[in-house]
Amino acid sequence: MKSRTLGILLAGGLVATMALLASPVAASLGRNSEVDSIRIGWSSTSDQDDDVDQSWWAVRSHETADNFVERLLSIPVGMLARRVGAGFGVKISEGTGLPLPDGWALATAKNSPLITSVYAETPRDLASVLGFYRDVLGKRGWTEQDGAVVASDRAEIAFTTARGPTLLRLSRQDDKTIAELSRRKSGHATDGLLPEPGQVRLMLGNKTDEAAVITVAEQTIELAAHAGEKLASSDCIAGQLPDSQKIDLPPGKYKVTLEAAGSAALSREFVIAANETWGLLAGTDGALLPVRLY
Repeated sequence: MKSRTLGILLAGGLVATMALLASPVAASLGRNSEVDSIRIGWSSTSDQDDDVDQSWWAVRSHETADNFVERLLSIPVGMLARRVGAGFGVKISEGTGLPLPDGWALATAKNSPLITSVYAETPRDLASVLGFYRDVLGKRGWTEQDGAVVASDRAEIAFTTARGPTLLRLSRQDDKTIAELSRRKSGHATDGLLPEPGQVRLMLGNKTDEAAVITVAEQTIELAAHAGEKLASSDCIAGQLPDSQKIDLPPGKYKVTLEAAGSAALSREFVIAANETWGLLAGTDGALLPVRLY
């Protein structure tokens, strides 16, 4: 098995640029200027049959700079972070054929022999995100199937496409809209990846240097540093995850809570349908990275 990984961090304190000290831009900085940063990860794995399995993740943040120097240094790095974020969105669209909504704060994506999927969190309201997807996907010739569910706090729409049925799910939580767009493929999943018939499977991992705890449906799983960190890299690796890092549940809505060292506890609710498998990874800075695996 061949694999490649890439990680990038762009943050407000990484670039010092003295040339800006005399710039008019520096004089216009407000007391509460924000420092833009972005963390990006990417992996590509190929097996003996040359089947390629790719995954991506990115987390954006906006933090208040504490002083003039930090505000000053944040200018070039913030501009670069925004350009990298735009490039990441283009890369996801090229790699999966699925679009990301504008203004995303967290995004993951997967393109494997089993599934193509993207997950995104954005501060945009649900109606705007739904309008974005209907416009973009409609221009691609995708057709909405009957039975769409659209409410003020959630939406679920199945599309007919040339590559097969594709499902869009949206939900509104904590002033964020969560979007998930996925299309299954005909590849054969390993037994370790497959949920029991009619059930859902959650596979847990930790990408950080510290221990983390994930709680789902009153089940608490303690994860050592880097335990299962590569579960999203390939279906084979995910299938080899120990049973202690897998949770099988009936389909439904579940609250997932992540507790990571140095970060406040973070909770998200997920609606998971029968026969789906998701990876849930503890990411840097306390971020929860959900990845649809099957």
